[in-house]
Amino acid sequence: MNLASQENKTRGENPYTFEKFVLERENLDWYRDDVFLRKVVQKYTSERFDQVEKALIAFSPMVSKKMNKLAEQAARPENRPYMLHFDAFNKRIDRVVRPMETLQLEQLVFGEGLFASKMEPWESFVKRLLIHQLGEAGITCPLTCTHGLIALLDEFPDEDLPELQEILLHTKEGIAGEFAIGAQFMSEIQGGSDLPANLLEAVPNGKRYHLYGNKFFCSVAHADYAVVTAKISGTDKVSTFIVPSWLPGNKEQEKRNGFEINRIKWKMGTAELPTGEFQYNGAIAYPIGPKDRGIAVAVGIVLTLSRLEIGIACAGFMLRAFREASLYSDFRTVFGKKVKDYPLSASKLKSIENAAQRTTAGAFKIYNLFLELEKPLNPGINSDQPLETRKQLFNLRELVLLQKIGTTKEGAEVLREAISIFGGHGVMEEFSSLPRIFRDIVVNEQWEGPRNLLLTQIYRDLQRVADWYPAEDFVKNVLDGASRETVERFSMQLADLLQRPVLGEVSEASIEAAEEWDAFCESFFKAYQSVALQEIV
Repeated sequence: MNLASQENKTRGENPYTFEKFVLERENLDWYRDDVFLRKVVQKYTSERFDQVEKALIAFSPMVSKKMNKLAEQAARPENRPYMLHFDAFNKRIDRVVRPMETLQLEQLVFGEGLFASKMEPWESFVKRLLIHQLGEAGITCPLTCTHGLIALLDEFPDEDLPELQEILLHTKEGIAGEFAIGAQFMSEIQGGSDLPANLLEAVPNGKRYHLYGNKFFCSVAHADYAVVTAKISGTDKVSTFIVPSWLPGNKEQEKRNGFEINRIKWKMGTAELPTGEFQYNGAIAYPIGPKDRGIAVAVGIVLTLSRLEIGIACAGFMLRAFREASLYSDFRTVFGKKVKDYPLSASKLKSIENAAQRTTAGAFKIYNLFLELEKPLNPGINSDQPLETRKQLFNLRELVLLQKIGTTKEGAEVLREAISIFGGHGVMEEFSSLPRIFRDIVVNEQWEGPRNLLLTQIYRDLQRVADWYPAEDFVKNVLDGASRETVERFSMQLADLLQRPVLGEVSEASIEAAEEWDAFCESFFKAYQSVALQEIV
């Protein structure tokens, strides 16, 4: 080859490559390489640390590599779930079609038996935290809903309905190695989070019921069993039911249990998760819990666990955001310097790291309180337990709500900042997982009660307990470990806000009070997280 032809061949070629960054990212072990996470695990597992860490070190490479690759492939637009309403012979089957990668990921995740009796609680917690770093991926919402269904069945055993025992075994321990998947269908077109507005009708038939009506927002449309809220005929009280998707022997025939799936919704995020609209035409349902306390049962157990899990998910999202943004900032050179060596970038990375560590420490601290309390789910505010126990249960109740609204809002901010570290590449779907996780966290902000609803709930809760749990005591107990000045400042703010028209008629005064209440809850929860972080570092 002469010199001219060689010059022509190389002209226009760019030798730049991302290979070093990609290789380092692919070789990361999400648990083993996270010094901070391992430190938190050691604090909370204490004498069980060696046992738990051994399990985590064995599990983490599968999440970091195999599961991550499956999640990335499942997230491609051409792999979104869709409905196949009829088979080739015009039989209605309502098959939810999902990609092979999602099915493989589902088998790996559920096959861990994360809620089985033999699984140590902290091992399950940290494994779920690692799994959440995949994003929703079509599997973390099903996992969370299954947890809620199991807790409901554990709380209200019913020997008169052997089907419920079979469902509990299938979801919790697995049958012949297969773990069933749970869902929760509560929202209706007229109500959303307003469960008392439910119109789905439950018609008694012996010990069982038949459901008639519509559920408008049903995530995990492919589930084996669902927790469904409905009103028993002739009553105005919402009750809770367990509804199998198929009756025994019918799953293989794709014969649904008296319901149809009208369509799969097109969502901003959690796109791998099939969310549908269901029409019930006499589906067999099994009652669970007191028939006149369906909302308390659904919210106190199922939604509490979901809200708790969202906080864990946000910790996972932020840990991944910091890890990958930090790695890229150390790789990428612009204008002769690495990204991390610019003060503006360095300040963003420092802020992302602090948020990720605060959120993780806070999630562990809240879960630790959850594990320490006997029967932490569904106690209600006015229980007959000793006063100090009631206070601790109340602390947990409010912390779960504060964590849900606090971490989803900050999580979206953190993901956006992390994306900015990547520059233009940050919004490239095949380059980074962060755009997908950003959309997931925005959806999580709306799941299980949007921000305004939960801010209202917290305010009302504090008003309801004022006679036996003064605002000053609540702040002092929740911020145990904070400086005296911090406790006094938040105590004064809370006492003042509880006298303001936060929930009053719309006026300049009530709007100002509402804005201050929102800001108070955000800063108060960050103070709690900071205490949790101080206990680690």
